[in-house]
Amino acid sequence: MDGYFDNSGRDDVLAGGVRLIPIRTAKGDFRVWTRRTGNNPRVKVLLLHGGPGATHEYLAACDSYFPAAGIEYYFYDQLGSAWSDQPDDPDLWTIPRFVDEVEQVRRALGLDRDNFYLFGQSWGGMLAIEYALEHQEHLKGLVISNIMSSGPAYNEYAERVLMPSMDPAALAEIKHLEATSATDDPRYMELLMQHHYVHHVLRMPAEEWPDPVNRAFAAINQAIYVPMQGPSELGAGGVLRTWDRTADLPRINVPTLVIGARYDTMDPNHMEMMASRLPHGTYLFCPNGSHLAMYDDQVTYFNGITDFIRGVEQDSLD
Repeated sequence: MDGYFDNSGRDDVLAGGVRLIPIRTAKGDFRVWTRRTGNNPRVKVLLLHGGPGATHEYLAACDSYFPAAGIEYYFYDQLGSAWSDQPDDPDLWTIPRFVDEVEQVRRALGLDRDNFYLFGQSWGGMLAIEYALEHQEHLKGLVISNIMSSGPAYNEYAERVLMPSMDPAALAEIKHLEATSATDDPRYMELLMQHHYVHHVLRMPAEEWPDPVNRAFAAINQAIYVPMQGPSELGAGGVLRTWDRTADLPRINVPTLVIGARYDTMDPNHMEMMASRLPHGTYLFCPNGSHLAMYDDQVTYFNGITDFIRGVEQDSLD
């Protein structure tokens, strides 16, 4: 599969649970890639990957836990990512358009409030919050993983906690490469991996990072990532720099699990606060985890998600 498809408008059903779902936008019609695993009429989880512009591939960790828990789940590459269409139009990379895309995917997959759980990690968590604020009437449950509800608060945490913990010389060199727009220099990623990523993104030696994670990182669409997230890996820039939904969290009335981790790039105390502001919020803390706690604190992470879903299911039967 080469990752790019013609825009015929068909909803193609392929082998292995794969569907190519047509998406209508003001800039034309495209198709996005989804793949179903499992079969449970009451529990269907749509997975929103991070980035923006990364891929579903690093979420492959779900394969080790969800089937045994009887969870039906859907991998999904957002428009512009990996195996979905990749139009070259910057007007498409806005939060409202991504929210509308998720709603079109939901309808195409037949997900509704009787079975629809939405999971979002990192940028996917931002998108999940935005979707819930717009369409929560369709949700049965929500999982917000490893993301703060405020871009400015994240930047403040990066300045106050993350950067001071780094080697000063390495931090100065990273900032110089960013200031001179040289983030495509291999030295930039070398410094980040040694001084930031293996401490806060995935706490494993770089040579041991799982292949799905490496593939997802390598495939990030920079034409989406940079204008939305910004060029720096030590904070939010672009569209997300001023994004803040903290004051709106009390409007989300569906059962919601917020996941934080001790070593995350995101402030775990902020994510605990988020859970407290949600009317039906629960907080899961991963004591050994980082931004990809699904790998470096895997048992805590997935047991927490499956316990949350079981709890929602039990409440729906009572």
